[in-house]
This record gives sequence, structure tokens and C-alpha cells, in this order.
Amino acid sequence: MKALAKRLGPIGVGAAFIFAIVVVGALLAPLIAPYDPTIGSVTQRFQGPSLDHLFGTDQAGRDIFSRILWGARSSLVGPLIVVAVTGVLGTGIALTSVWWGGAVDSAISRVLDLLFAFPNLLLAMLAIAVFGPSLTTAALALSISYIPYTARVIRSMALRERNLAYVRSPQLQGISGAVITARHLVPNVAPLIITGATINFGFAMIEIAALSFLGLAVQPPLADWGLMVSNGQQSLLKGYPAESMLAGLFIVLTVASLGYIGERLGGRAAAGRRS
Repeated sequence: MKALAKRLGPIGVGAAFIFAIVVVGALLAPLIAPYDPTIGSVTQRFQGPSLDHLFGTDQAGRDIFSRILWGARSSLVGPLIVVAVTGVLGTGIALTSVWWGGAVDSAISRVLDLLFAFPNLLLAMLAIAVFGPSLTTAALALSISYIPYTARVIRSMALRERNLAYVRSPQLQGISGAVITARHLVPNVAPLIITGATINFGFAMIEIAALSFLGLAVQPPLADWGLMVSNGQQSLLKGYPAESMLAGLFIVLTVASLGYIGERLGGRAAAGRRS
């Protein structure tokens, strides 16, 4: 723990603490949320912060604190799907392209170039138009659009590593490409994968929140931070900014904290390997 804290630095430790609170809150939402996030009361509309409602209530009389806790779940699960799918497929495609080279590398590069032509949100909207609005549809569509970015970055680094002696030597000894990739290439591109995953997580969280804001991802009355920003828009104009501002604040804090953690871990790990 001390080594990890030293690597992160004081700001990184604070960022890790913030992200840990968000994750714990999401995991324990069924246990610690004082109210059902989907049920409100007309008589409890726009209540201010109190012991009964820590963050107050929204326009439907629902407890904002409970909705923040439950909203953390969808706000984290969606980007996690994007990072998992993108990391596995993007890394696999990049390493396959680098190892086989030639016609395989050229064909993969052309396919990635085609995917680059589709804007992330546009591809997600097309998928939602076909399969209907849902968090899963939005996350999987964004995963496809993120793959070329991840594959291109990892390919550039893996291509340099591919020509170094520590990879050439076992290849000349007859060791299979799969073993060399698993033992040598993957560990040396891992810092880049970590950094890329944290960046993708942040972008995915923002874009899924944007889709929820437009009503294309998480659907009401479920709790989601992006949906809460949208629901609180009219309340904001009426002088009740709590719902929109708090949901937006948690999005910003989560994205910023995880991005900083990834930059510190990925950058330091890469520096350690180069030294």
C-alpha cells in the first residue's frame, strides 16, 4: 500500500479515495440508500437538505441522495462494459496485426480506418435506433467505436517492441508467437493498456451520460447521473439546482479522479520498464 501511495502521490491518493467512495457507494446502494430511488411523493417536492433527505428531493419528491447512490451503478457499469470490450478486442486486434504483419496488418488497418469514419455518438444513436434505447446497447455501440483508437495506439507501441531483441531471441528459438506475446509483448504494453482504459472509461462515462441526458440510454424512472442532469434541468431554471449540479459534480469528480490515477500508474509503470 505504501508503494502504491508513493507512486500515486498526494493528489493521486485523494483521487483514489474519491473513486473508492463512488465505487463503494454504488456497491452498497441497496443497503445504505434510505429511500427507493424510483418512488417519490408530491408533497415532498423540492425539499431542501435535511436529516431526512441529505441532498434534498427532486421535482417528483424522490430522495436525491438515494438516486445519486443508485445512479452510480449505471454510471459505472456502462463505461466498465466499454473498457472491458474495448480492452480485450482492441488489444487482441493490435497484437494480431503486429505479430502477423503483411497482408493481415494491412487488412486490419483498413478496417480500423473505416471504423474511424463513424463518430462515437452517431454510431451509438444508430444502434439505439435499431435495437432500442438501453444502457447495454449504448455501451456496446460505444465499445465498437472505441476499438480503433485502442488498437491503433497499442499497435504502434507493440510494433516497436516486436523488433527488439527480447522478442526476436525466443522467436529464433522456436517458441510460439502466442507464448512470446503473452510473456513479453503484453506485459510491456500493459502500462499503455492501463492508461488507455482509464481514458476510455472517462470518455465513455461522459458519452453515456450524454445519451442518458437525451433519453437514449438509461430510461426513467431508473436512477442515472446523466438522466438526473436532464431531469433537473427544468428544476434548475426554477431555482432548484441540487439534482443537476450534484449529478454533474459526481460525473466530473469520477472522470477526473480515475483519469489522474491511470496517468500516474501508467506513466510510472512505463518509466519503470524503460529504466
